Amino acid sequence: MQKEGEAQGSALAKANMLRDHLPVASWIAPLIGWLLLAASFAITHPLFLILLAAALVACVLAAVHHAEVVAHRVGEPFGTLVLALAVTVIEASLIVSLMIAAGDAAATLARDTIFAAIMIILNGMVGLFLLTGGSRHGEQAFGLYGVNAALATLATMAVLTLILPNTTTTTLGPLFSASQLILVAVALLVLYGSFVLVQTVRHRDYFLPEGEAARDEEKHAAPPNTRTAAVSGLLLLVCLGAVVLLAKALSPAIEASVEAAGAPKAVVGIIIAAIVLLPESLAALKAAKLNRLQTSLNLALGSALATIGLTIPVVVMVALASGMTLVLGLDSKGMMLLALTLLVATLSLGTGRTTVLQGVVHLVIFAVYLFTAIVP
Repeated sequence: MQKEGEAQGSALAKANMLRDHLPVASWIAPLIGWLLLAASFAITHPLFLILLAAALVACVLAAVHHAEVVAHRVGEPFGTLVLALAVTVIEASLIVSLMIAAGDAAATLARDTIFAAIMIILNGMVGLFLLTGGSRHGEQAFGLYGVNAALATLATMAVLTLILPNTTTTTLGPLFSASQLILVAVALLVLYGSFVLVQTVRHRDYFLPEGEAARDEEKHAAPPNTRTAAVSGLLLLVCLGAVVLLAKALSPAIEASVEAAGAPKAVVGIIIAAIVLLPESLAALKAAKLNRLQTSLNLALGSALATIGLTIPVVVMVALASGMTLVLGLDSKGMMLLALTLLVATLSLGTGRTTVLQGVVHLVIFAVYLFTAIVP
């Protein structure tokens, strides 16, 4: 009995050691990314861009790992906020840096990127993990109250930001006046702040797994220790900084490739949004495979809310301070696709249970969006 106890204690100690051990790749990737960024000032060979792209992907994957470590330590629903806020930092930094570099030529960049992020999240991400989770686990369940609250907030944010500019008359075109921009920015901050308050304090239970899902969550490994979580938090910031700067270094090549292919400028926004949302997409897909649909939805919807609620106010402040033109209103095709997406998302996620059918519907809408963006 004593030997068995010693063996169990040894196994537990080994499991704890593995749990608190950060993989080498998770800290090597950002280091290589920063080294390649430094080298990019001296190397301009086209093949070097391939190395930068590979480093970008590696840093994104490392960011996913560190965000998951921190999220596991702080628990739900606080954990999903970590990656959502991190993604927003990347997106806002990229949009602002490109707007400053391009001036009025990038007047529609914020609109295109935000719209692309909504379509990628609500159709691409949600469709993929509903299809994947449904094919593995059949019918999946989640907390209806939290998802309804998120969708109501998201729909309001999206309409105020992307559709309302087309109806105002103070300025010509799909533009807000300066005072209207300030009003919308404040409204978005109020909405996002209220949602975070409800999610983390007032009604936290709305965003936690229930029933079988909650019991499955309890079977997961114990959270990492404070030291490991702190190191991962620091490395997460390092990874995110590398992602921002690597994406910025690659953006001229991306824009040139889009222009050479004869594709609309909106494709640049899609590419930026896809790069920014890659960490969250991978984390949400992984959770769906493990039958943790509530976590997947928290990640996806939380990211969409943070994307609009935090990125737009930052972009508005930069535009007002620099005098740049900011076009936010969508064209008729974009408004139709946005309305369809919000309607279908409300219906798909309106019962608390999902199957593969909902995933297929969302993915079809996403495919139509991508095709019509390239072939308008």
